[in-house]
Amino acid sequence: MPAPAGIRPSITGRTYERFLAELRNRVEAARVSAARAVSHELVALYWDIGGAIVEKQREQGWGDAVVEKVAADLRRYFPGMAGFSEANVWRMRQLYLVCAAEEFLAQLVRELESRPATAGAVAPARRAKRPILAQAVRELVTAVPWGHHVLLLGRTESPAELIYYLRATARFGWSRNVLLNQIKARAFERSRREGKSHNFPVALPAHFAEQAAEALKSSYNLEFLGLGRAVRERELEDRLVERLRDFILELGYGFCFVGRQHRLALGKKEYFVDLLFYHRFLKTLVAIDLKVGPFEPEFTGKMDFYLNLLNDRERAPDDRPSIGIILCAEKDSLEVEYALRTKGNPIGVAEYRLQPSLPAEFKGKLPTVRQLTEAIRSMLPAGAKA
Repeated sequence: MPAPAGIRPSITGRTYERFLAELRNRVEAARVSAARAVSHELVALYWDIGGAIVEKQREQGWGDAVVEKVAADLRRYFPGMAGFSEANVWRMRQLYLVCAAEEFLAQLVRELESRPATAGAVAPARRAKRPILAQAVRELVTAVPWGHHVLLLGRTESPAELIYYLRATARFGWSRNVLLNQIKARAFERSRREGKSHNFPVALPAHFAEQAAEALKSSYNLEFLGLGRAVRERELEDRLVERLRDFILELGYGFCFVGRQHRLALGKKEYFVDLLFYHRFLKTLVAIDLKVGPFEPEFTGKMDFYLNLLNDRERAPDDRPSIGIILCAEKDSLEVEYALRTKGNPIGVAEYRLQPSLPAEFKGKLPTVRQLTEAIRSMLPAGAKA
């Protein structure tokens, strides 16, 4: 109610703090939206410049010197505008050549055909005309900031790999550092080589199942923990929490840590989720159950129970269904398939790796640690071997 006449109300306290927090959130959202709009328009401009250069070279038979001339003339006409260095204009041309190539378009067609149709989606590729496909390429390219394109150029070996990283960056908002980390971890190769084990297609709506599947890896590299021996589950959990930043980077962008040994109460009994996360973009709670041994079918029943409790007791009204990830030392995909067949909640099963694996062609051909130690000792002066 309004303050009495003649009395000036206080603008301190929790009411003002909440009001200011709301304004800050609106300003931040506007800043992010504006930055995205600027990035989109900038990449669209660079795409058009690259395309125009390529087309004129084809029409007029101009050589590579036109790139240098265009860069110099654009800098002369727009002296206060960055981005028109000779190297950057070359990248504009390269990006257009890569993403307008027949191999790239053919791969995009295959991916469009294999994805379920959604409202507003590009027409199925087998019926798509060339202009529609060109628009799909443009939308994919402009959804990713220019700095990410610079990072990707020359680092991918196939159109499928490039499309994978472009889609993932656009969907999950990967920063350049996260994108670089994913490339170095060979996320694309792992996603193709190792089959993912989950029941997302039957437990979730089609559009959400696809997003959840992309967020789940088939295996997780935990080499950063520095563990070279067998450990108990609680010790593994301790180490993961100690190196939480590294673990979140391995999980993927968008995961936010909620807590460890998260308590769930039912009647007079208590249950504890090993690690609980919230995914900002999927808008869902993600429960992780750690297992130091191989996968066992009963693990899925326990996780299904946890997810029921999370959905009933902790899920926010606008959150999507909670997801469970069982992280174990090894798994048999067929066994996982049967174990998940009757589960109504979305559950994924993934392996973790504590030590780097040696390629099969090198196994048995490299010296052991003991042999290396003896060889080094044999080369030391006599007085230094003690």
